[in-house]
Amino acid sequence: MQPAQLLALLAAGEPLSGAGLAGQIGVTRAAIWKQIEALRARGVPIEAHGASGYQLPWPLQMLDAKRIRAALPASLLRELGALEVHWELDSTSSELQRRGAAAADLSVLLAETQTAGRGRRGRTWLSPPGLNLYLSCLKRFDAGFAALSGLSLAIGVIVLRALEQLGVTGAGLKWPNDLLAASSASQRGKLGGILVELSGEYQGPCAAIIGIGLNLRLTPALHAQAGQPASDLATLAGGMPPDRNRVAAALIAALAEGLRQFERDGFAGFVADYARHDLLHGQPLQLSGALGVFDGIGAGVDARGALQVRLADGSLRRVDSADVTVRRA
Repeated sequence: MQPAQLLALLAAGEPLSGAGLAGQIGVTRAAIWKQIEALRARGVPIEAHGASGYQLPWPLQMLDAKRIRAALPASLLRELGALEVHWELDSTSSELQRRGAAAADLSVLLAETQTAGRGRRGRTWLSPPGLNLYLSCLKRFDAGFAALSGLSLAIGVIVLRALEQLGVTGAGLKWPNDLLAASSASQRGKLGGILVELSGEYQGPCAAIIGIGLNLRLTPALHAQAGQPASDLATLAGGMPPDRNRVAAALIAALAEGLRQFERDGFAGFVADYARHDLLHGQPLQLSGALGVFDGIGAGVDARGALQVRLADGSLRRVDSADVTVRRA
């Protein structure tokens, strides 16, 4: 028995007895209990209700490549190199890296869960099955690394465009690659993260693997494990997040369109939208890193995506993402 099979049976949110589950799958009740415990250990909030059995606190949607494809326009489907949904990967980005030159342009991989999801600077990205979205996209460029300044910031704008198309508002961008709930400065929890990894030549053909993790629904236990303020689409949408397959389709469509725009215009085509969503603009900041520790006021980003910080003497300092960690002062 695979845990994916058990989670799919529970996905409707209705109570199912251990005996009933065992009968449907063709295993023992002990095997059902063992898999229930394994899913719980991965962060799935399966409740036990005595004789009525096991139940999720709300319905969830299993990712389905056919449903995602059906939600995409035919013109876009012709552009995609691959569209795959996996139950478990170490990380969607690592899998694309392993495929190397064999992976076609605009290949997209999704996973229900990751065993080694990665965030910025090697941080672990929590990846419980069935609850959130973990997606990576391969995009090939002819112009080389030199033309890709600001790509991770542009991806943040692209994700917010997808959310707006789904009717989800209240999110913003924290430089260089975090998506936050933007309700108030004191309640800004992390909604998602972006990791862009480049390979190839500085002034020749290169590829970007774009990894996106997006919280659709977080349990109290996952909030505690996150180790930082966190939020989810369920909170922004009034308690019920959009269907996960709809979110995946909207994100893939926005990526395809946005990456075409980036290839044509570079980050310049995203500067105005980034400024509209910039949560650091006008905020007191403390920065630490290779430049030492200093304070300043966020003053937006420049044409190549560097953070601009207004210092106490009125001068402007520009900071690249590889050099600093940004913390609200």
